[in-house]
Amino acid sequence: ATKAAAKLRLGLIGPAGSGKTYTALRIANGLGGRIAVVDTERGSASLYAGERGIDFDVIELDTYEVERFTQAIKDAAAAGYGVLIIDSLSHAWAGKGGILEFVDNAGKRSGNGGNFGAWRDATPRHNALVDAILGAPLHVICTLRSKVEYVVENVGGRNQVRKVGLQPVQRDGLEYEFTVVGDVTQDHDLVVTKTRAAFLKDRVIREAGEELGQQLAAWLADGVTTHTRVGVPVSPLAGEDVRPAYAEKPLVDVIRDSIATARSDRTLRKIIKRLDELVAEDQVTAEQWSELTDAANARLASLTGEVANA
Repeated sequence: ATKAAAKLRLGLIGPAGSGKTYTALRIANGLGGRIAVVDTERGSASLYAGERGIDFDVIELDTYEVERFTQAIKDAAAAGYGVLIIDSLSHAWAGKGGILEFVDNAGKRSGNGGNFGAWRDATPRHNALVDAILGAPLHVICTLRSKVEYVVENVGGRNQVRKVGLQPVQRDGLEYEFTVVGDVTQDHDLVVTKTRAAFLKDRVIREAGEELGQQLAAWLADGVTTHTRVGVPVSPLAGEDVRPAYAEKPLVDVIRDSIATARSDRTLRKIIKRLDELVAEDQVTAEQWSELTDAANARLASLTGEVANA
């Protein structure tokens, strides 16, 4: 990507109520340009109209076929918007008309009770949506819902229950495709879990907003290559390599980078699990699996030690 073409691909992951929509709007406001929002959250984005002087237009969806998201991306680009927020991308996976419903319905129609064949149709459809996000000539911010778990913490001698977000509701491995990925906590902190921007490595940002958007815009203007399609293979079809032929960065290098920049044990455990799947699918060799698994476990031990010593 050239300076003129460099555009942000930002993923914001968090449980309901963590402030993903508002965070996305504030960052978009800092990036500059007209803002469009694809709203799958029953008009929730419109609740923030006028906040902090943020002006935006809304496209509301009531069913979530991936083609509707793809068309919205094309329409926003054609209309000259500078930033598109997809709130939330999880609906394209697990919402009405989304990929999982498509696969389930196709399996029922087949009469054999299996979904194997349905994924052969579903995977290219989802890949087309990812390609549309990565190829769009505007900044794209995607919010993703995370599965929720409750943990009990001892605070000042008293037990308190806290809601925490876990894995995002989307295709496994999708976060590898973004320029920057962060977890939005219930306290409205943005914990950067994956970044190609060195200035964001290991950052925890309190109430991320316009300032972060401005910093990212300046970084992008510096001529950084931001959205090479890495094509992480995430097909549920065992043995099928779905990496596109145009993938420019070797999968092993992508995984190495992700291990090196991981900030949470959740991220590392996901990588280790995915490595087991990749070696079974012959998409990494046994030697690569051993090297990468050792690296992930070492990074995990390092993070655990940092927490213990904090």
